[in-house]
Amino acid sequence: MAITEQERRRISDAVRAAEAKTSAEIVCVLARSSSEITALPVFFASIASLALPWLLVAFTAMPVLRILALQIILFLLLLLLLSWVPRVRAALIPRRTRRRMAYQAAMHQFTSRGISRKKDRSGILIFVSLAERYARIVVDEAVAARVPQSTWQTAVDALVTHAREDRIADGFLAAIKLCEKELAENFPQTEPKEEELPNRIYLV
Repeated sequence: MAITEQERRRISDAVRAAEAKTSAEIVCVLARSSSEITALPVFFASIASLALPWLLVAFTAMPVLRILALQIILFLLLLLLLSWVPRVRAALIPRRTRRRMAYQAAMHQFTSRGISRKKDRSGILIFVSLAERYARIVVDEAVAARVPQSTWQTAVDALVTHAREDRIADGFLAAIKLCEKELAENFPQTEPKEEELPNRIYLV
């Protein structure tokens, strides 16, 4: 998952420190992939293995049994590769489709992690999908009413830049710090609050 236990603790500590200054709450999610389409590996493996015999018949004098054996081997290898390596699978999907899938995954995490159920609607999600190289800050109604969406772009840029350098944890830490500044200004902590959401990073 490209993140260690120690890095997870550092992220949790950063969330806890940020929330000490604001009434808002931050949830972090790191997704291995947003394009979990179970039929996709089978589809591409089938197309490639069906095409292989035609190429071998046209350009070689290989025996039929060997061709059939190679066809089965190719199908199994591609099926394993596409099933177990998300970035390869994501690369076969058009960029616009990948981004739409990642956006839908982010919105699903926002809902499923209970962020939208926070009493004062001041929850915020920091989301990264590794295979799609996608990052997004999703905020609830109260935050959106006070802080324009464009304000979060700096945090998104930090996430993407660090992800490209395989420094995922540093990206989350930088984004948390930037979000902390905005949330502390717009939702200052004025009284003790009850923790409604866990101070942790979810790996999905």
